Amino acid sequence: MTVTATTPTTPAQPAASSTNTTALGAASLADNFNTFLTLLTTQLKNQDPTAPLDSNQFTQQLVQMTGVEQQINANDLLTQLVANTGNGISTAVTLIGKNVKAVSDTANLSNGQAQWTYNLSAAASDLKVEVLDANGKVVHAEAPSDMKAGDHAFSWNGKDLTNTQLPNGGTYSLRVTALDSAGNAITETNYVQGVVTGVTQSNGSTSITVNGGPVDWSKVTSVEQVASTTPTPTPATA
Repeated sequence: MTVTATTPTTPAQPAASSTNTTALGAASLADNFNTFLTLLTTQLKNQDPTAPLDSNQFTQQLVQMTGVEQQINANDLLTQLVANTGNGISTAVTLIGKNVKAVSDTANLSNGQAQWTYNLSAAASDLKVEVLDANGKVVHAEAPSDMKAGDHAFSWNGKDLTNTQLPNGGTYSLRVTALDSAGNAITETNYVQGVVTGVTQSNGSTSITVNGGPVDWSKVTSVEQVASTTPTPTPATA
């Protein structure tokens, strides 16, 4: 009884379905490998003691299986690499060192401060701004007096409702509740703004680092060059 490793075959797929093709190939390989082990075990149990199975033969078959598995893994890595490029990592890198504004409810507490900008689509008659921790607990709340439509800068000093200074590094979210004179909710949008210091790619998603926290790079709404801080030379006097 001779066992021969078979290379898994997958149905032809369009180029856009490379991820599905790789998944099908991995599944087919797993089925073939399980079948191979079953046949090999059966063969070893029932082999002729006077003519035992050549160990070199099934070792070669195992090597063939491993080679196919490595090829499928390589295809999977290539698919991820293409996805990374397609999801903007190469473009996001160009934002490093630039000042950006991006839609985001979350911000990191850094140097005792967390900053946002919130935009009101219309003037409000009632306005409440709350800061929530990672567990959704309100750690700060206030009622700003400026309720006109447009952008509003908001800075939180990192102190909770008991006036305790919270440690740097935590991620917090901003919740703005705005009502008009009739008690109807007003649409609002939260932003973070700052210099991009890094780019991260994970599971096909690309994020940039702004004020120490991750922000979806696709949520960027404006980009500006950081103003030069080089001092202007003072003219020499006679």
